[in-house]
Amino acid sequence: MNIDEILNMIDDMLEEAWSLPFSGGRCVVDAQKVKECVEDIRLNLPGEIKQAKMIVADRNDIIKTAERQAETTLRKAEERARMLIAQEEIVKQAQEKAADIIAQAQMAAKEIRRASHEFSDSILKQTEENLSTSLKNVRDTRQALRNATSKSKQIQVQKED
Repeated sequence: MNIDEILNMIDDMLEEAWSLPFSGGRCVVDAQKVKECVEDIRLNLPGEIKQAKMIVADRNDIIKTAERQAETTLRKAEERARMLIAQEEIVKQAQEKAADIIAQAQMAAKEIRRASHEFSDSILKQTEENLSTSLKNVRDTRQALRNATSKSKQIQVQKED
């Protein structure tokens, strides 16, 4: 059952509820059924929320992996530089190559971080839009419920007259 169906069930319950006399339009509903509907809504929240949480976790894993790779690359570059320094003839070349490897590793780590941030932002934006749509649907349903309650109250006042 999806959220719209559950909200329709709540709407039906409210329409079928009977009003308490002299209560200002308050109605009696089966609290257990409403609680069950709310629980169903919680269980059926859009998968995008779960997906967004997973993406944030994945993004953190990607960043950690990139940092580990960068550290590994840097260690390898440092080790290689030490070996080349030991060979006096190619000290200058070794230093230049080590600097290039370090710069490339730093650039690669920076690019991986940037890409993961963009990807996460994109998914979170999509999730935000989905949540906004769901929130609008809930607000529309609440307004419809208010309108139905208001109409029910007007009908009851007319019956009392």
